[in-house]
Amino acid sequence: MKKLFTLVLSLLMMLSLAACGSSNESVADLDYVKEKGKLLVGITDFEPMDYKDSKGNWVGFDADMAKAFAKKLGVEVEFVEIDWDNKTLDLDAKNIDCVWNGMTLTDEVKSSMATSNPYCNNAQTVVVKAKDADKYGIDADVKTMFKDITFAVESGSAGAAACADFGFTYKEVKDQASALMEVESGTSDAAVIDLLMAAAMIGEGTSYADLTDVANLNNEEYGVGFRKGSDLVDELNTFFAETYKDGTMLKIAKKYGVQASLIEQ
Repeated sequence: MKKLFTLVLSLLMMLSLAACGSSNESVADLDYVKEKGKLLVGITDFEPMDYKDSKGNWVGFDADMAKAFAKKLGVEVEFVEIDWDNKTLDLDAKNIDCVWNGMTLTDEVKSSMATSNPYCNNAQTVVVKAKDADKYGIDADVKTMFKDITFAVESGSAGAAACADFGFTYKEVKDQASALMEVESGTSDAAVIDLLMAAAMIGEGTSYADLTDVANLNNEEYGVGFRKGSDLVDELNTFFAETYKDGTMLKIAKKYGVQASLIEQ
């Protein structure tokens, strides 16, 4: 009996140690990325963070920062367009190594990924046709202001979450650009998109000159997502601190007009 008790106690201790080890285990993504010589960056078409220029190359604040980070690691960068709803699945399956696409640091994101320090402030903003803007009082209660309209939002986005929080009627579309097209065509009354995207995509001199934003639904922060336990998080946070201090981050931000949103590192 004593021997059996000792054996059981030993097994329990081994299981306990294994559990402790697994909870603190670090994922060696840095070595993995360096060995394959490429950093796979998950993105969507999202100006001014990630979008294609006239030559078909991916540019934008996030894209340029990702290129600089990959250069620091001594690897190439490859941008992979993803379905935003499947971003965590793509990470875990190693279809991508990170999500770097103006991603809001929601509780859901932080529970499913390892995330960097926040680097940009943002908000979810309501976009309508400019001719309809006067219908919405700036100082009115948001729930009352938009209670009888239908929104278009990117599936699985912070905009969708904001609409759900307010109890708004909304339909989910492929991406934020599609949400703007819904408003432009009149198939939705309004869209909820990132404020930084709205600054680049709507109003005079843009592709959506007849659209405008009328109210922000929240305030939020952007971060980059990696696999749980990934050691690339510390690498990126160090990179953020270095590029903020030496002015590189600000220089790239000014190129795409997002300098006012930068968060000190």
